[in-house]
Amino acid sequence: MPRNIEIKARISSVAALLPKVRLIANQGPWDIRQDDTYFACARGRLKLRTGSETTGELIYYRRDNQRSPTQSFYLRSPTSIPETLRDLLTQALGQVGRVQKLRTLFLRGRTRIHLDEVAGLGDFLELEVVLADRELPARGLDEANDLLRRLGVDSSQLIEGSYLDLLATT
Repeated sequence: MPRNIEIKARISSVAALLPKVRLIANQGPWDIRQDDTYFACARGRLKLRTGSETTGELIYYRRDNQRSPTQSFYLRSPTSIPETLRDLLTQALGQVGRVQKLRTLFLRGRTRIHLDEVAGLGDFLELEVVLADRELPARGLDEANDLLRRLGVDSSQLIEGSYLDLLATT
C-alpha cells in the first residue's frame, strides 16, 4: 500500500506563505478546486474527491491523528462518473461530511506542498512526502520537518486530524 508522511498546519494566509513556497518548489503552482465527500468507514477514512463533473477519485486512507508529521497509508481509484459513485456510496455507507477547498499545489522533489483555502475553516499548509517501498519513515519525517523550518512554520501551528474533524468542531 502506498505511504507518505503527512502534516497539516494552520497558516495566516495562503498569500503570505506563497512567496516562500515559490522559492523552494521545483514545480507548480497548479490551482485545483476540490470537493471531498466523506463516507462512513469502519477503519480509516473513505472519501470521494471531485474536481469536475467527469473526474473524480475514490481515496481510502489510514493515519494516526497527531500534531506532528505522521505516516499515512492510502489507496486511490479514479472515476469518470463521480456523481453516480457519490450517490452509490451515500446509499450504501452514508455520508459523514463534506470539505470544499481551493488547493494550490507545488512539488519539491517527492514532496507535494499544498496551500489550501478551506471553506468554513481558513488557510492551511499541508505537506505530503511520498515514501518509497520499504523506506523507513524517518527519512520522510526529516524532509517534512526541514520544509516546515524553511517555510517558517512553528510547531504551535500544526494541527491534529483532518479538515473534516476541524469542521465538526466549529
